[in-house]
Amino acid sequence: MKKIAVFTSGGDAPGMNACVRAVVRSGIANQLEIVGIKRGYEGMIDGDFEMLNARSVSNIIHRGGTILKSARSKRFRTVEGMEQAYQNLLKAGIEGVVAIGGDGTFRGATEFSDKYQLPFIGVPGTIDNDMFGTDFTIGYDTALNTAIDAIDKIRDTATAHDRLFFVEVMGRDAGFIALMSGLASGAEGILVPEYETDLDSLVKDLEQGHKDGKSSSIVVVAEGDDEGGAFEIAKKVKEKLSIPFDIRVSILGHIQRGGSPTCMDRVLASRLGVAAVEALIVGKNKEMVGFVKGEIKHTPFAKSVKHNHKMSENLVRIARVLAFCDA
Repeated sequence: MKKIAVFTSGGDAPGMNACVRAVVRSGIANQLEIVGIKRGYEGMIDGDFEMLNARSVSNIIHRGGTILKSARSKRFRTVEGMEQAYQNLLKAGIEGVVAIGGDGTFRGATEFSDKYQLPFIGVPGTIDNDMFGTDFTIGYDTALNTAIDAIDKIRDTATAHDRLFFVEVMGRDAGFIALMSGLASGAEGILVPEYETDLDSLVKDLEQGHKDGKSSSIVVVAEGDDEGGAFEIAKKVKEKLSIPFDIRVSILGHIQRGGSPTCMDRVLASRLGVAAVEALIVGKNKEMVGFVKGEIKHTPFAKSVKHNHKMSENLVRIARVLAFCDA
């Protein structure tokens, strides 16, 4: 193997740049040429390639976003789109690909590799932390810290004005950010897609807390909760409350995707980037490199995309136990 490519796809995540840097410099250390594919699968179809060297990735380890850009591609799902992408890779002499992304990225890589016999190694880059085969995904720790910082600041104003805040965090299909940021910030309620929301129980807890002397409360809501987003849930809760709470809603949105990656994300991205290059060199294909119990683990795409990371029932229990103990 003499030449490999790297690209980022799907939603961006803090630490993607650190991973690109690791892939490039690890590849160079192993006498490989490295090609950067811009805009994910879209760039693969358009032939938007750039040769990368050590200087190309200087001073990016601390930057959020991705220097290779990212996009979702409907064209890649077509026969014509895949064929064009393959011809571009063939013409460029690319013999293996490192794909940094999430579930959709790996599904596309699996289908493409099955059809054209080109090896792909995946690196889990998503703030949702919902990939099976790794304890943490790149970007998750940074997104968590961003959410916690915002919730702590919202707590200040909630306390100052005796308000009930519903804070919506990202998590369309997975509630890890909501659970962990809610637990870390002492939220009185945490609503996630993995568990059916009982609004009557939430209202009962909020009213009991108020009776016990709690003047302000925070409820963290994952955007994919079965009862709706924070605005919809706040509306439903207000209709059920017998006590006149002063209710506010805050949507954290895409600030969770941006910002300088934490130390944990930088180190994780660096380790996984190097592991991905080494996996290609030894002939591995259609596998995700992950980090489990302090060690690098390889998981087939077919398993990583079908068996999402399970939420800890014990953490859910702990969050519930701690919510209203300190009125």
